[in-house]
Amino acid sequence: MAVGASATKMHLMSAGARRPSLLHLAAIAVLCSVSYLLGIWHHGGFTAAPAGGGATSSVSVATTASVSCVSPTPTVLGGGGGASSPSATLDFAAHHTAEGVEASSGQAHRRYEACPAKYSEYTPCEDVERSLRFPRDRLIYRERHCPSEGERLRCLVPAPKGYRNPFPWPASRDIAWFANVPHKELTVEKAVQNWIRVDGDRFRFPGGGTMFPHGAGAYIDDIGKLIPLHDGSIRTALDTGCGVASWGAYLLSRNILAMSFAPRDSHEAQVQFALERGVPAMIGVLSSNRLTYPARAFDMAHCSRCLIPWQLYDGLFLTEVDRILRPGGYWVLSGPPINWKQHWKGWQRTKEDLNAEQEAIEAVAKSLCWKKIKEVGDIAIWQKPTNHIHCKASRKVFKSPPFCSNKNPDAAWYDKMEACITPLPEVSDIKEVAGGELKKWPQRLTAVPPRISSGSFEGVTDEMFVEDTELWKKRVGHYKSVISQFGQKGRYRNLLDMNARFGGFAAALVDDPVWVMNMVPTVGNSTTLGVIYERGLIGSYQDWCEGMSTYPRTYDLIHADSVFTLYKDRCEMENILLEMDRILRPEGTVIIRDDVDMLVKIKSIADGMRWNSQIVDHEDGPLVREKLLLVVKTYWTLGEERQ
Repeated sequence: MAVGASATKMHLMSAGARRPSLLHLAAIAVLCSVSYLLGIWHHGGFTAAPAGGGATSSVSVATTASVSCVSPTPTVLGGGGGASSPSATLDFAAHHTAEGVEASSGQAHRRYEACPAKYSEYTPCEDVERSLRFPRDRLIYRERHCPSEGERLRCLVPAPKGYRNPFPWPASRDIAWFANVPHKELTVEKAVQNWIRVDGDRFRFPGGGTMFPHGAGAYIDDIGKLIPLHDGSIRTALDTGCGVASWGAYLLSRNILAMSFAPRDSHEAQVQFALERGVPAMIGVLSSNRLTYPARAFDMAHCSRCLIPWQLYDGLFLTEVDRILRPGGYWVLSGPPINWKQHWKGWQRTKEDLNAEQEAIEAVAKSLCWKKIKEVGDIAIWQKPTNHIHCKASRKVFKSPPFCSNKNPDAAWYDKMEACITPLPEVSDIKEVAGGELKKWPQRLTAVPPRISSGSFEGVTDEMFVEDTELWKKRVGHYKSVISQFGQKGRYRNLLDMNARFGGFAAALVDDPVWVMNMVPTVGNSTTLGVIYERGLIGSYQDWCEGMSTYPRTYDLIHADSVFTLYKDRCEMENILLEMDRILRPEGTVIIRDDVDMLVKIKSIADGMRWNSQIVDHEDGPLVREKLLLVVKTYWTLGEERQ
């Protein structure tokens, strides 16, 4: 602090020599700077108690956090970079990998205790015990049911004993540590289907599935013979009832980004396996609520023996798929009842039952104005119309389902599904694509999205969007300069952006071997999620006063831009931070961007959570009030005591 203040004083004195009239102002500026820094020190902003984990010394370093008001040089670097202060060090490297586990010599005091062992895989809004209070009809009990304020956990969810950092991508697609997800149920239940198998201290994922015994790659190639998977026109996909997400995993090499979801059910930890593999996935179920995505989001939706009763409840579930499919999007179905004439004996169902189910599904698809493209072998594909001119005319003949009226098509946070067709935006010509035609990937990432270029996004112009894209390129470049590990291939894979806006953070990382889950808070301008999907990215709505629909230890890096300012009058900061800790991997990284006063408050809590943290300057220098809080979560596991 003395060095920084002295440098500032010398600079100001030099300026005063050139402009004597400013001597008075210079003296005042120095006094204000010193007073401000002393105030930060007084409120605990300059020192952090050692927060070392129980198993590593390199992450257990004492950290000095400073709010720099002088030097534009970053005050913290990870992995061997320089710093403006010798004591300002954070280690962003992963140490608990295949190479072994380091011992700890750290000692720390923590405010938050570890949760009991039974909460190692705790999912607050999909808690198995709490779910039993709700109706089993239509699987309502497997929807989101979050804890009341009195039921909240105020402890740190522990990693299982022996936890290690996942294998780097792309090796992680095919292999994961057994200790990280210690469940053998699927290896027994799905043994003949080639989903997953145990091999010593690790799981292997051969890429098989119920309806693709020759592997997901060959299955995707079969789909590619029926619809265009290789020309960039299909970028975003939805996998309903995803299993261990092999379909989504093998689509990534084809530049198709799939959002995979499945409920937390008897197939224990299937979504958790997907995330350990480095594949996008969330806990979710088709029941009574809309899926947490905007209208017109996905280029393709998929069900491979997903056991969803598409023909029931007046076709309600297929109607929801119609809402989230883009104009001209595809629905791919394999498994019962498709190709029932060949498989009916193996499925242990009667011909009559399977035939009736297929006819019912065909009828629902027709009522939605979908066109059946092809049915070849075990695969059937339908296509949604590019606009609703003909479909609206057909309502004179087909009265059901009607078009929805006065319902926000993008609203999807506890909004109920309805058996009505979500109308597409109006068009003036039968050949026009409703809502605007998208560029092919990768051009669509940086092209102005139709929701903005059409003027339907109030207050946002084409120029503002382009400026936002460039801004995030600059910001991500700054992140990589202060976190050297950020640019290291294989260090990070699963990233979360808690307040994604237009997806600029994710867009700036598109050439890195990572994927980003873009969350749009329901308390802000949630209409931006549609823009994110139009760019060819994926994400979901989220209220950060509640838990996220994912397992513990999901993400390697969490980015939180102005999240705490957004929620400062809505819920406790502690609750958001504890949820971030739950879903962050040991030795994971957090980047919190917010006003400096807010960051000081956040740090005072974070220092009691086994986090090492440091406040550093904004990319535009020390005079900007907005700054960054960089965090490394220390390594500790179930049963390890702090020394």
